[in-house]
Amino acid sequence: MTNRLYYSDSYRTEFSSAVAERANDGTRVYLEETAFYPTSGGQPHDLGTLGGSRVIDVVDEGERIAHVLEAPLRVNDDMRIPGRIDWTRRFDHMQQHTGQHLLSAVFEDLFAAKTVSVHFGPDYSTLDLDAEMITRSQMVAAEARANEIVAEARPVTVSFEDAESAIGLRKASDRSGQLRIVSIAELDRSACGGTHVRSTAEIGAILLRSVERVRKTSRVEFVCGQRAVRRARRDFESLTQIAAALSSAVDDVASLVSTQSERLKDAEAVRKKLEKEVAGSRARARYDATTPNAAGVRVIVVRDASSIDELRTFAQAALSLPKTAVVGAVTSPPSLFVAASEDSGLDAGKLIKERLTAVGGRGGGSPRIAQGSVPDESTVDGALTSLLNSIA
Repeated sequence: MTNRLYYSDSYRTEFSSAVAERANDGTRVYLEETAFYPTSGGQPHDLGTLGGSRVIDVVDEGERIAHVLEAPLRVNDDMRIPGRIDWTRRFDHMQQHTGQHLLSAVFEDLFAAKTVSVHFGPDYSTLDLDAEMITRSQMVAAEARANEIVAEARPVTVSFEDAESAIGLRKASDRSGQLRIVSIAELDRSACGGTHVRSTAEIGAILLRSVERVRKTSRVEFVCGQRAVRRARRDFESLTQIAAALSSAVDDVASLVSTQSERLKDAEAVRKKLEKEVAGSRARARYDATTPNAAGVRVIVVRDASSIDELRTFAQAALSLPKTAVVGAVTSPPSLFVAASEDSGLDAGKLIKERLTAVGGRGGGSPRIAQGSVPDESTVDGALTSLLNSIA
């Protein structure tokens, strides 16, 4: 059994231990005791060095802990092996994990929203709460309360208690025997094997970034400590760049962007209206200039469209005219397009599927409008000619 030094001292960064076992040519090492935290309870593992070799993974195997090394350990088994923890990574995890305990307690106290699951990532962490909706005002209130508790510098302590007699836990534990309990004074008691800070003040700033609904739960994204400071700095730099581009003060960016967004929507609506009017005029002109075929259908051929979307807009205007078909092609990406009015007797989907299949293309659509791609630009003209011949 590995003696877990981090259980009693999360701040310990150096230690030495005898080797209990080696495996995988010395790249998987088991020690009699270790300060390395293994991936467990959602918290990522520590990094650092062991006997001069980089530790790249730490695995909890129940009774013992495996240290996975980048290179084999080159020391004698009778020697005590020095280990060193990457403190920057360790302390970051301590801030995030203790911050999660604090937030879980706050959300439960304020809104009766219990924590269902937790995820600690390299950039941000998340809480899944048993609430179908967490509103923006609730997020703001929880963030404010959490930071108040941070400023109060409440003690965070670790105790070991028998599972049968441990009371006041935020979440009941299904384990028997001795429990490791992490407590935030007058706020929270949780059974937990993770690493934690000594005081809420060491968590640093807590920033709630977003909330999204995941099935019947609400997922809250958060960052603590230096992560919160770095995230706030990046957000501010982005806002500063946007403000500079808009010749605006940072505090006015939100309202200015909202106003410009509405103006863009109005302009887009006007553009689409004008586009339809132009398409209607062009469609009428092309229709009048086209001679009906033997079936009385006017087949308008469009070779100069810049995109399928342009073809579609033109065709929608043309289909309002009697006994009309629109056949077109674009070269980038190489595509064919067919549209047919209901009284034309043509099935656009069937026509284009047959032509595309013949040249190894793909596509389809409804009897009224259909489109598809051809293998390459060199086959576009041939496919278009074949399509026109099938309609003539």
